[in-house]
Amino acid sequence: MNERERTRNFSIVAHIDHGKSTLADRLMVLTGAVSEREMREQFLDNMDLERERGITIKSQTVRLEYAADDGETYTLNLLDTPGHVDFSYEVSRSLAACEGALLVVDATQGVEAQTLANAYLAVESDLALIPVVNKIDLPSAEPERVLAEVAEGIGIEVDQAVQVSAKTGIGLKDLVETIIREIPPPTGDPDVPLKALIFDSWYDPYRGVVALVRVFEGTLKVRSKVEFMGTTLKSQVEELGVFAPRPKPVQELQAGQVGYLITGIKDIREIRVGDTVTTQEDPAQVSIPGFIQMKPMVFSGIYPVNSEEFSLLREAFEKLALNDPSFTWEPETSDALGFGFRCGFLGLLHMEIVQERLDREYGMECITTAPNVVYKVVQKDGEESYIESPKDLPDGQYLEHVEEPMVAATVHVPGEHLGAVLKLCTERRGTQTNMHYMSTNRVQVTYRLPLAEIVFDFFDRLKSTTRGYASLDYEVVGYEESPLVRLDVMINGKIVDALSVIVHRDRAYHRGKALVAKMRAIIPRQMYEVAIQAAIGNRVIARESVRAYRKNVTAKCYGGDISRKRKLLERQKEGKKRMKQVGNVELPQEAFLAILKVDE
Repeated sequence: MNERERTRNFSIVAHIDHGKSTLADRLMVLTGAVSEREMREQFLDNMDLERERGITIKSQTVRLEYAADDGETYTLNLLDTPGHVDFSYEVSRSLAACEGALLVVDATQGVEAQTLANAYLAVESDLALIPVVNKIDLPSAEPERVLAEVAEGIGIEVDQAVQVSAKTGIGLKDLVETIIREIPPPTGDPDVPLKALIFDSWYDPYRGVVALVRVFEGTLKVRSKVEFMGTTLKSQVEELGVFAPRPKPVQELQAGQVGYLITGIKDIREIRVGDTVTTQEDPAQVSIPGFIQMKPMVFSGIYPVNSEEFSLLREAFEKLALNDPSFTWEPETSDALGFGFRCGFLGLLHMEIVQERLDREYGMECITTAPNVVYKVVQKDGEESYIESPKDLPDGQYLEHVEEPMVAATVHVPGEHLGAVLKLCTERRGTQTNMHYMSTNRVQVTYRLPLAEIVFDFFDRLKSTTRGYASLDYEVVGYEESPLVRLDVMINGKIVDALSVIVHRDRAYHRGKALVAKMRAIIPRQMYEVAIQAAIGNRVIARESVRAYRKNVTAKCYGGDISRKRKLLERQKEGKKRMKQVGNVELPQEAFLAILKVDE
């Protein structure tokens, strides 16, 4: 048996919180990659953010050596992937480097929305899928029910299913033996021209760009001269290695193996995720199909608090985009906030993580505007365009209609919370398309919903109304015409473009009223009155005022004619009027986030 036949490449996919990272930890201890003394929870989650939130954000890879019952030692390349819907792009990239996947399902929760989505991703990638029922040590575990849900809901065979407890280690030996038996070894000839797929990359300040590669054909060696087929960039391999789980340099990576590649290239735009690496002496003729470029669905403006840090923010974005190709950015200007960037994200959690990483990894203090989705605008002359920012919406006289993106949302929920979910989806302009009972107490509901309704606080509301038991997955299914208007916020008669939002006409009044009330509570008092108005076009639909600080100018005025007091008050009024003309209201960061927190 050669080395390639003793190699297995597999991913772990599951819904969020079903125990992927714990299972990866336990496999590392079982194979001796990490000793019990070195072990810590979520070992592969390197970011502080991942450890604090208890979620995986970036896919991680580790090479494990396992002595099997047949006397052979097998090499297992494990890729731990995220579970949240916003990071499904990470999952698809990891699956491209594998031959098999473990579909982990919680023995108490059963099949949930992302379980289905990730299972379908694995099936589309033509991978061998092994169902794994985790957390069987819990008193409320029902592995038989869960396996029935997997067989019926996903439609895959459960004969090879393994029941484990990643926390206690029950059934792990059976799992590894099943991986060796059921997942096929990688194909590929080590003696033909090199083809290696880059499926992840990041920037190291000392080494330059580090790329994670899966070698499909040929052999990649240290010091060999390589070419990146997508960018036609030529370079030399400085270091190759594997994560076991710490970086371990090797002399070569053969067909079927996974590892990292360092060429010393410092320009982060030159090495792209999804590109193919080949050798200069004997190049491959055709590159490996890369990844479908993910289109951002949520857009937001990010501006430096200190305008002098604009170029530093640009550098931070370049490094972030290398590690996260689904994140997009381009420069834009705002009358209220100056120079900044219009950024695209896959969802709200993705946006939150990018903001946190900017703060922690790059020390950037930023102001973020309210997120919005991409709208399709059809003008009266028949011209169609897509807008990412409310300020780009043309005036009503030129507008034929506006179309908004629609999603097919799948919600998994226990029967007792079904009413709350149906009510919430109907409130958010949803249309029910399907309802299916996965088991006696677990329902799968499908709704057609506007993406704009999901972007704000839909996920939070869904979790709170179902006490955390519902799970959500969605995919964009096209555009639909809708009566939408731009709601502007004016401070002292001046439009603050960064606070504009596009809303449904029927909800504009309630949204505007709630928004100005929220802004009134946030904007600090000035020496003059501040008028906050919500307007659609030239029509003001709601108003609140922040009262001015007022000094008691009549305190020293004892007795005498009333006109003396009136004169002092008139003078004060004149001064405030003059101040208002030259005054500039400072808006705190919370004002830009107030749009998110408006509770209708």
